Amino acid sequence: MALTNGLMAVWLWITSNLRGENMKAAYYKRQGPAHEVLQIGEVATPVAGPGEVRVRVYVSGLNPTDVKARTGFSAPMTFEQVIPHQDGAGVIDAVGDGVPSSRVGERVWIYEAQHKRPYGTAAEFVVVPSPQAVRLPDEVSFDIGATLGIPVLTAYRCLFSDGDISGRRVLVHGGAGAVGNAAILLAKWAGAWVATTISSREQAEIAHSAGADLIINRREENVLDRITSVAGGAGIHLIVDVDLMENLNVNMACISPGGVISSYATSTPTDTLSLPILKAMVHGCVFRFVFIYSVPAEAKAVAVEAVNRCLSEGGYRPTIGLRVDLNQIATAHEAIESRKILGRILVMVGESAAYEAA
Repeated sequence: MALTNGLMAVWLWITSNLRGENMKAAYYKRQGPAHEVLQIGEVATPVAGPGEVRVRVYVSGLNPTDVKARTGFSAPMTFEQVIPHQDGAGVIDAVGDGVPSSRVGERVWIYEAQHKRPYGTAAEFVVVPSPQAVRLPDEVSFDIGATLGIPVLTAYRCLFSDGDISGRRVLVHGGAGAVGNAAILLAKWAGAWVATTISSREQAEIAHSAGADLIINRREENVLDRITSVAGGAGIHLIVDVDLMENLNVNMACISPGGVISSYATSTPTDTLSLPILKAMVHGCVFRFVFIYSVPAEAKAVAVEAVNRCLSEGGYRPTIGLRVDLNQIATAHEAIESRKILGRILVMVGESAAYEAA
């Protein structure tokens, strides 16, 4: 049971003042391998500005996008020092001008914390625009809250940009990955039939836990044959793809007339793709490329509202594969790069036991 708002405010004030002006954080000053560039130390505690909130972080969620930023895959560094990670969960402990003081003490999940900013959630405190700290339903843990953010918003954009998917047939490539797993969970919550591809029996277990109706091991089975045996000539209405270059032929062979193929990832930043224009034209299919940071704010707001409904209804239960302490953040980064850890990887930043106690 959570503390009452009054006791919560007192506890937050006490712990904040005991902290002093600095906080513990992970950071890097140059891009490169995790164990070479990631450091742990004291940095200045951020202050919430106008329209912002400061969150005491309990759990930081690690995603492939965080690794790409640290290695320089996405872009060169634009700040002298970066505290990584876009996603996390915690409790608002301070607000800036224009934000209701009633938000202090609110349990929240965070998204895009480090987007165009030098500080992310791999620290005891983080400051974000108020809309990017989303109220976390009381019955949902900080662990689950930290798995949301980039993966769930990306999955939502891939799935629901064209409206309701209830009763539709969905194919999710890479159903054990962060976005793929989120896509299965959201699609099943919305009433869709879901097929997914995986590449090991362990990945199949994660896809099964998420509720996939058809699980295809792409290393042992013919993906198109399995889909055709179930969907027949009607095809797949919506495809969520982690590797469009590899899967294009299968996608074009099984997409239904007017179907949508949503791609959200690439193996290298210079990848180029040749599309079978006439075939796509005859199918009337749509190719959508999703980069969550460029999705309009209005669309994200709709997604956030839907995700919280899914959470409140118990429809979002991701698999947690690894939890490490902040001091072991380099190990967490290497784990996601190795792809040997199945399920979401979390970095435990603060001790939430006192907050969660009655």
